[in-house]
Amino acid sequence: MSLNYIILRNLKKNIKNYYLYVFALIFSVALYFSFVTLQFDPAMDEVGESMKGGAAIGASSVLLVAIVAIFLLYANTIFIKRRSKEIGLFQLIGLTKTRIFALLSAENLILYFGSLFIGIGAGFVMSRLILMILFKILEIDKLAKLRFSPEAFQRTVLVFAVVYVLIMIMNYTFIRAQSILSLFKTTSTTQGLVKKMPLWEIIMGLLGIGFIAAGYYVSSQLFSGKFTGMNGLMLAMIIILALVIAGTYLFYKGSVSFIFNVIRKRKKGYLSINEVLSLSSIMFRMKSNALLLTVITTVSALAIGLLSLSYISYYSVETSAKESSPHDFGFVMKDAGANFVQALDQKKIGYTVLEIPTIRVKLDLGEVLESSKFPDNDTSLEATVISDSSLEGKDVQPGEVMITGYTHALQSMLKLRDSGEVDFYTKDGVIKQQLSELSEKPVLPYYYGGGVIGVFVVDESVFQELTAHQDPNLQNNKPGSWNYRGIMLKDHSQVKEAYNIYLEQKPEFPSFAQYEYEINQRTNMGLIMFIVGFLGLTFLITSGCILYFKQMDESEEEKDGYTILRKLGFTQGDLLRGIQFKQLFNFGIPLVVGLCHSYFAVKSGWFFFGTEMLTPMFVVMAVYTVLYSIFGLLSVLYYKRVIRESL
Repeated sequence: MSLNYIILRNLKKNIKNYYLYVFALIFSVALYFSFVTLQFDPAMDEVGESMKGGAAIGASSVLLVAIVAIFLLYANTIFIKRRSKEIGLFQLIGLTKTRIFALLSAENLILYFGSLFIGIGAGFVMSRLILMILFKILEIDKLAKLRFSPEAFQRTVLVFAVVYVLIMIMNYTFIRAQSILSLFKTTSTTQGLVKKMPLWEIIMGLLGIGFIAAGYYVSSQLFSGKFTGMNGLMLAMIIILALVIAGTYLFYKGSVSFIFNVIRKRKKGYLSINEVLSLSSIMFRMKSNALLLTVITTVSALAIGLLSLSYISYYSVETSAKESSPHDFGFVMKDAGANFVQALDQKKIGYTVLEIPTIRVKLDLGEVLESSKFPDNDTSLEATVISDSSLEGKDVQPGEVMITGYTHALQSMLKLRDSGEVDFYTKDGVIKQQLSELSEKPVLPYYYGGGVIGVFVVDESVFQELTAHQDPNLQNNKPGSWNYRGIMLKDHSQVKEAYNIYLEQKPEFPSFAQYEYEINQRTNMGLIMFIVGFLGLTFLITSGCILYFKQMDESEEEKDGYTILRKLGFTQGDLLRGIQFKQLFNFGIPLVVGLCHSYFAVKSGWFFFGTEMLTPMFVVMAVYTVLYSIFGLLSVLYYKRVIRESL
């Protein structure tokens, strides 16, 4: 039997057993090649100047390489240990360690670089599809062309060649460090069984649940006003991260075993075949994989959270644009926007004009603030004040004041009571008003309102009194110190045509276009969502493959047990039902924990990113769950084959 025959035979066997590894490698190469192709594609200039698309794609490709490299190195560790007996047999028949390493290297060379070039071919085809998806997300009306990038080809081959060298170094180190006896013991010493659960593991399990609960609680209070200043928020975030990660590790190390042990004791040891194959196995195996599961869960939660937040921003683009600039177009200062209005008339674009006189006033919110977070308890600030006569359908009584534009983000940072006295300072004294209403709906652009706490609306008589006694020092080139003119189009389908006129005229700052904000937000958040989505998909596939490979190992170790159970009269169906329960826990527990982590992370600060949380977040979670479940199904199918071959 020649070495070439051994290489080809092992290659065929490995492709059969590790087809998912080959698929993950091909997919990773294809995705990386596609990303780098986009980086060098001239079409990326269409993404806009607010965020350089090529640079963003290039940065994400580095993260992609890190994810793939860690996956390949870890997967290779599993594979080389599984082949330890084979390596030991090669030594027994007289092959030197150098020859064995050369044999494995030749085999990996064919498998690895074969997958590499197949992946590059798939990436070349995928690049046009990915560019089409990106253009669709960003609503760019341009044809995506299929283009082969020599630069991307060179970079892909170089990067994955470096990873291959690292894999070979790992294999060489493993072969040189093992004796023949240790090679035959490697797979049999990877797991340890514990007959009785010690007290320290019970304590560790309870601590894990407690740490996670504490992390969730602190995250729910993150923007409640209990943590102030950048240092306070940073410290709280570090505490949350430490509690959740430590709690997750302890959860896998002790909590799972503790919970399942309680279930087993309540049944007084009388377990069904399903429970023997699922609960008992997971009790002793999950804690040995605690570190791996903690990493997978944490990164999964991070990927789901970031994708949810970016999708929340993208999903809320139109609503956020209206909050940022409530009118289609806005102009400030006397006669501003006159040329724009004339151009609209020439193009026969219908519109309505809303004139809003404003004044800048210093005021005190001492009685309205639920908790004072101002330096030295100084509750005074400057704000924009308008009359209720400027707003259609609003009638504020004399002696009352309404605050508009008090959004969720402001509510989280600055708590206000729904009643209390507000003091307006003039150059001649103080005018006291009672707060009557808090409204989230903005009436002026965010910048124009000063960006502090919103716009204050008072009765016309009070507004005239404030104007008559205004402080001149507050009216000099400050936001909210000039009259505002808002323009609303009668037919919103003409907004693009009107926006082109707006761009041609280049109006003097400050001026506002709702459609411009919408375009910028969609471009920025769409690109971020695109990148995070594909990085998350890569991690999903690689982490799913790792869990699948772990199940392959466990199935081979438990094969003798299945043989005994089959001889005792249990059918394939009996064993398979137990395996299905086992995989439900093996894949379901990390998934559920990761989803919970991401839910509380998103819930703590979603309002800074958009106006709707549940729908975008549940869409992301549903897609992630469906894709993740595929690997659980593949594991069940592999177990089915092992059970069938056990007798």
